[in-house]
Amino acid sequence: MANLFEYLGYELAPFDEREVNAIDAAIFSQACMIDGAGIVPAAPRRPSALSRLRALVAPGSMRSACFADLARAERFDTMFLGFVPGDLKEMLLRLVASPRYRDVRLVGYQAVFDETTHTQFAATTYVWRDAFAFIAFRGTDTSLVGWRENFDMAYKPVVRAQRLAKAYLETMAAHLVCPLMVGGHSKGGNLALFAALTAAPRVQGRIAHVWALDAPGFKAGRFGQEDYRPLEGRITRIVPDDSIVGMLLEHHGPERTVESFATGLDAHSAFSWEVAGDDFVGRDRPNDASLGLRAVAAEWLAGMDDARKEQVIDALFAAIAASGVPDARAVFAGGPEIGRAAMEAMRALDADERDLITRELGNLAAIVARRVGQDVAGALFGWLG
Repeated sequence: MANLFEYLGYELAPFDEREVNAIDAAIFSQACMIDGAGIVPAAPRRPSALSRLRALVAPGSMRSACFADLARAERFDTMFLGFVPGDLKEMLLRLVASPRYRDVRLVGYQAVFDETTHTQFAATTYVWRDAFAFIAFRGTDTSLVGWRENFDMAYKPVVRAQRLAKAYLETMAAHLVCPLMVGGHSKGGNLALFAALTAAPRVQGRIAHVWALDAPGFKAGRFGQEDYRPLEGRITRIVPDDSIVGMLLEHHGPERTVESFATGLDAHSAFSWEVAGDDFVGRDRPNDASLGLRAVAAEWLAGMDDARKEQVIDALFAAIAASGVPDARAVFAGGPEIGRAAMEAMRALDADERDLITRELGNLAAIVARRVGQDVAGALFGWLG
């Protein structure tokens, strides 16, 4: 089974011979998970009239780096972020060797991390001569702050990372004269869509394509079909056949399903998606488990107002904090240790928080039992008693 690694080995044509495809979009989106601080020049400030003129007269004047500049062994212990750092490291070495990617210029690195506002944001722009600029937004890392921001999207119409994404897109657009592509994986795909949907019309008109790869949607009612119309035909949403993250929150427009050789959360990794030639291997639709998850999550969230959702999320993350787990990787690893920590954390909450979580998880269990099956509900929520 071929994947992104094999593609980087056999696709040798430069971008002026073979245009950007869905696999390239996934590669740029994954490359954004590499920490470029101190190597990739920082994002410019909001442009003045003079900087706009400079971009038109001398479009190549923006300082840049290349993938080879990132390949510094002394930084490897900390520069590969997220849940698959080993895959990112291997990908970087293949990018350095690839005649398709080795001359891509990296510009505009920006990263913001703020525990107070639950903000985890980063972006990098990849420029190929004067043909295109791919503006990539980073997905969620393993920090609990980043995951809290994801949950906040269920009740907030806008989170800070989304505002930062819109500002970043508009700023980079003002400094670039080539066509724009926008993309990201996981939360990065959500940020890419948000930025493109809310950007000024002059920027939207320059966007050649938007790629949202197994990305969560938005708070119900945040966007409607009319919001997508200015970008009609220029948005591609991709989910694996066993999707979890891409089934969450509200989406509009068509959805493309691709084959993954992994299951569950492991299928979320774009490195598990099968490729053939210059495209991913397609499937007709997500599997029944993924579609069931979408229906369950939508019904559960619809049963709570925004204030209630915020209370539940506050209580949930209070329990996670009380459990002592260091990051999201430990939470998703599961196992008996996490189960015991969760039970201890529930006991550490005050009575109101504990009752709130128990009640809403009970509601969720009832929805799962009705829509998916009593056996599944029992396996997932039997510990509630």
